[in-house]
Amino acid sequence: MDIHILLSFIGATALLAMMPGPDNIFVLIQSITNGVKYGLATVFGLISGCLVHTSLVAFGVSALIKENEQVFLGLKFFGAAYLIYLAYKVVQSPVELSITADKKLKKNTVQLFKQGFIMNVLNPKVSIFFLAFFPAFLFSDTLSNVSQFFILGFIFMGVSLLIFSIIALLSGAISKSILKHSKIGYFLKWLQIVVFVGIAFFILFS
Repeated sequence: MDIHILLSFIGATALLAMMPGPDNIFVLIQSITNGVKYGLATVFGLISGCLVHTSLVAFGVSALIKENEQVFLGLKFFGAAYLIYLAYKVVQSPVELSITADKKLKKNTVQLFKQGFIMNVLNPKVSIFFLAFFPAFLFSDTLSNVSQFFILGFIFMGVSLLIFSIIALLSGAISKSILKHSKIGYFLKWLQIVVFVGIAFFILFS
């Protein structure tokens, strides 16, 4: 078992979870609009959906690698290319961050959990991202690929749960900072680009 690979995975996951995207912006909006517990309900829904994507990737990718080891190399190139594509999409995105919400759309915690879960499960980009991200961080020669994918999935879920929960708990301070500092959107945009490109190179050359 290579602990350095796991530590790299934890670091990359933490950086990705902190980057402004649809999920954590949605958590931020729900926390600001309805309160922290509603934001946390959204977080638990989103994270629960990751288990479905982890299962799909674990069994599907493991079967492919078992059939042909060259697939692993192909997945590394696919993963790096996909992350470069995500960086390109960020380049094209607007700098401004929107955290406004309609308070008339208030839902209870159960509804927000379900919405977060469904948002995640029905988003094919999550499975594609897991497919691009996970294979480069297989860390053991003794554990099965399926086991390793599930371990990576649970680590991803745990790290994301922690960071998303912090976003929910600190939603007021985060929103004030975004509104107060006009250039924060520009900074976060280019930080995302650097993170995506950096992880892509790590995947290629690890």
